[in-house]
Parts: sequence; C-alpha cells; structure tokens
Amino acid sequence: MKNIYILFLLLTCCSSCAQEKEQTHTEEIEQFQYELNVHYSDKKTSPLKPQDLKKFKSLSFFPTNESYRVEADFERTPDEPVFEMPTSGDKTPLYAQYGIATFTLENQKINLRVYQNQKLLLDPEYSNHLFIPFNDLTNGIETYDAGRYIDLEIPKGDTIIIDFNKAYNPYCAYNDKYSCPIPPAENNLEVKIKAGIMAF
Repeated sequence: MKNIYILFLLLTCCSSCAQEKEQTHTEEIEQFQYELNVHYSDKKTSPLKPQDLKKFKSLSFFPTNESYRVEADFERTPDEPVFEMPTSGDKTPLYAQYGIATFTLENQKINLRVYQNQKLLLDPEYSNHLFIPFNDLTNGIETYDAGRYIDLEIPKGDTIIIDFNKAYNPYCAYNDKYSCPIPPAENNLEVKIKAGIMAF
C-alpha cells in the first residue's frame, strides 16, 4: 500500500510537471517588472527618497516588444585592461571589457561593449555576471538622461541574448546620493531603444 501511495505521488508530480508551460517572453518581462517593483516598494531595498517611497505605486515601462530582444554575435576580448569606470560620484569601480556584442536593430549595425565588474568576480554568486551600460536617442525625453543598464550572464557560445525590455535605470535616476557608472561613449547608440524602463 505504501509503495502504491509513493507511485501515485510520483505520477501526480510528473503530470503536473508535464502540464507546466514554458514561460512566454511577455510573461518573462512581466515577472522582471514585478520583481523590480517589489524591490522599489520595499523600504529595506528601495533607492527611492522617503517622500517618493510613500507615494510609490509602480515604475513606468515601455510596452513589451520582442523585437528588442536580440541574439547578438559575441566576440570575447580577453586581453582588455582593467580600468576605472567613471561614475556620477567619487567612486570609480574597476571594470574590464569582457567582449563585444554585434547585432542589427532599426536597420543599423550596432556594436555594444560588454563589461565585467572586477569586484564581483570575487563573489561566487555574481562571478558569471556581465554588465551593459548604454545611452540611446530616448535619453532625456522618454528615459533617464544619463543612460540605462542591462545585466547579463557569460554566454556558453559565440552568441548572446540582449533583451532591452530588461533595461533598468541606475539608482541615480531616483536618488542623487548614489554613485552610478556612466556609460562609456562606445555604448552611445544612434537609435531609439523604446523598450525597458522609462524615466521616473
């Protein structure tokens, strides 16, 4: 009887697993936005000023657009020197260019530099983390004037997925007490990236 009960549990579990659908792109972005809003609404983690946190309801996002999710060719650049990335404050964190992502968007060929924070290399949780700071033609109009960021993981092959629907603002967009990396000129894009987070 015990064995039959265990078998029933296993079959039920397998049936449930089979019925689970793979997350759609829209659902993935909705989850990303939800988690960002939770982070910003929690006074323990939010970068918002106290007066802004009191009336905070939600961040603003462009409508999800799958055309801004691109599969880019990825070229590793292993011999790049470590450098101090300029920020909006006094801090100058150490980064190195990890690679270059190349893709076509809005009929333009784009090269984006991808960076790796040298301090995070020492943290097992973030040792696989990559970082893209960028500017585009929406800056100062629909988006924060000092650029936006995208977080990635080291790809296994020679391509990398860049989803601009997951672009987010530096903390400096909400509170000037923070010191935020300034996107290098090489990542100034001559296109409008109407995806991801909007100006606060």
